[in-house]
Amino acid sequence: MIKPHVFRQYDIRGIVDKEINAETYYLIGKGFGSYLRDKGFKTVVVGGDARPSTAGLKEQLIKGLLETGCDVTDLGLVATPVLYYSIWRLKVDAGAMVTASHNPSEYNGCKLNLGPASVYAQELQKVLGIIQKGEFYEGEGQLIDNYDINEDYIDYVSSHIKLQRPVKVIVDGGNGMGGPYLPEILARHGCEVIEMYCDPDGTFPNHHPDPTIEKNMRDLSRDVVEAEYELGIGLDGDADRIGVVDEKGKMLYGDQILNIFTRDYLKDNPGKTVIADVKCSKNLFDDIKAHGGVPMMYKTGHANIKMKMQEIGVECAGEMSGHMFFKDKYLGFDDAIYAGARLAEIVSKTDAPVSTYLSDQPKMFVTPEIHIPCEDKRKHDVVHKVCDEFKAEGYDVTDIDGARITFADGWGLIRASNTTPVLVTRYEAVSQERVEEIKKLIEEKVNKWL
Repeated sequence: MIKPHVFRQYDIRGIVDKEINAETYYLIGKGFGSYLRDKGFKTVVVGGDARPSTAGLKEQLIKGLLETGCDVTDLGLVATPVLYYSIWRLKVDAGAMVTASHNPSEYNGCKLNLGPASVYAQELQKVLGIIQKGEFYEGEGQLIDNYDINEDYIDYVSSHIKLQRPVKVIVDGGNGMGGPYLPEILARHGCEVIEMYCDPDGTFPNHHPDPTIEKNMRDLSRDVVEAEYELGIGLDGDADRIGVVDEKGKMLYGDQILNIFTRDYLKDNPGKTVIADVKCSKNLFDDIKAHGGVPMMYKTGHANIKMKMQEIGVECAGEMSGHMFFKDKYLGFDDAIYAGARLAEIVSKTDAPVSTYLSDQPKMFVTPEIHIPCEDKRKHDVVHKVCDEFKAEGYDVTDIDGARITFADGWGLIRASNTTPVLVTRYEAVSQERVEEIKKLIEEKVNKWL
């Protein structure tokens, strides 16, 4: 029996043995295999992270795929971007990655791909529909077991990075899947690398594998300052999200990281469009314009961004959550390992400290993401009501993803999370006092409808 709620917006995710189990993955394999066969596809790569539950769940997923007549190449333990890379390198139709990304160790999940694109939203619901109806293809697929693509991937990324000098970097792998890759790539370019928590361990013994949360970056911040290194790079559980601290140990938000990338990108690509999600700072959008680019604000979510990039031919994009996307000099998907190496490349072009890279920007006061608990079945309705209320009162509202209300001296955002039962808010203004005023204004309307 499958629990439909584990099929979320972008992937499948739940608590092992409570929400998902071996049977779930067997059915996912049969459902996804049938979904592919129905479209005329049948070759799939499968990988998994280092969580204790992954090996057994992946085995069942593969069993289900094979029984639909799909041919499977099992990559073993890999980072999510390595799975994406393998779809391109091995010229297969699809991919399935057993991972719960940055979630705690009691969770597991599955990310599905058709070619370079994520299977998400309505397409993921189609896979669920096939499972619920039991309308499975039958066949006997071929299995290639333990295919090692890791060295190939490391060679490829290494060859697409050109450092002008060695950089001093500390890499915090978060005991996720990025640890075996990024230090090796940086070391090949002569960088002085200190490895921190780079051994994959799916129990995550040192800290939660989410580098966008400040407390998870404390050890990295401390060690960068103590070692007098140039920067620290943190990776999430499956290495598709990056976190950064500068030489002073100060954490950079995702939009600031993207800002550093966009300045470098636009030097050689003036007039090009850059996509950033609705949670990003006004400074970023203004900066893209000031450096000769065309900023585009778009929906949050790695699958949304990748789809939009492909649709309109964009080469550089990113979001607050640390997903960075490069079609320029790379393959277009979110890869924190490549992003980390590319950041080291940017740092190698100058002796200026990382803390000075954006120091010419206006001083703005900004909050991190603030989460307000709200039931899944109600959260979208609350956002719609708040959005409509602001519009009716004549405010400047962008509603591409929730409601981003723009004021002369700041902005506030409210949107429904695509992955958890919360409303996501963020605020930015010219002073801390103004941040609090905007926050109060929006929260009053939210509380009215909660």
